[in-house]
Amino acid sequence: MKIHYLQHVKFENSGNIEKWAYKKGHTVSKTLLFNTERFPKINEFDWLIIMGGPMNIYEEHKYPWLNKEKKFIKKAIENQKIVFGVCLGAQLIADVLGAKVVRNKYKEIGWFPVSLTEEGKKSNIFSVFHDEFIVFQWHGDTFTIPAGAVRIAKSKGCENQAFEYNNRVFGLQFHLESSVESINNLLINCSSELVEGPFIQQPLEILSKLNNLQVIENNMNLMLDKIEYFFLKGEIK
Repeated sequence: MKIHYLQHVKFENSGNIEKWAYKKGHTVSKTLLFNTERFPKINEFDWLIIMGGPMNIYEEHKYPWLNKEKKFIKKAIENQKIVFGVCLGAQLIADVLGAKVVRNKYKEIGWFPVSLTEEGKKSNIFSVFHDEFIVFQWHGDTFTIPAGAVRIAKSKGCENQAFEYNNRVFGLQFHLESSVESINNLLINCSSELVEGPFIQQPLEILSKLNNLQVIENNMNLMLDKIEYFFLKGEIK
């Protein structure tokens, strides 16, 4: 399979996703949007993955490639590609599908549990997770659930943590792709966001819980394995 991902900043790459893809023998390509690289042709990939980033989806004046990116994501969805967004990536997908992206009541930064909704427990993809599982969070915005999509997960700090659309489009507000390197990069590059808050952990607490990295990598692999299984069968349900 051919997997292509969109990267918004140097310090938020595909992490565990790319690690999984290479183990499986898939090809991986990328567009570095911060370098204004070109988007691939629609027939050059099977999966499109949209990574996170510190910008807001409406900051086109600062990041002019955002408009082109949204059009590209829409085209990928219309062409029946598997489309998978993480954090900012999920917000961009939600926006393309007509939902709203707004400031969440709480900023979530650190290791927190999320819970599957009843719909999530019935999903062929997300039912591989436990009813409650730990994730890494770093976001201040949130999305509403697009029309026609299913809300998959929630947390105490954010009602909409994941959605599934048309059996082949997936948005995660949380991170399962994170690594020691990517978390340290966030702590360095986004330290100004570490203010006091009920769902904001400070660096020492975040770093003291790095044993969770194996948990999130296992869950990332389970989810990608499931998507791959249905892709190879010719069905995503």
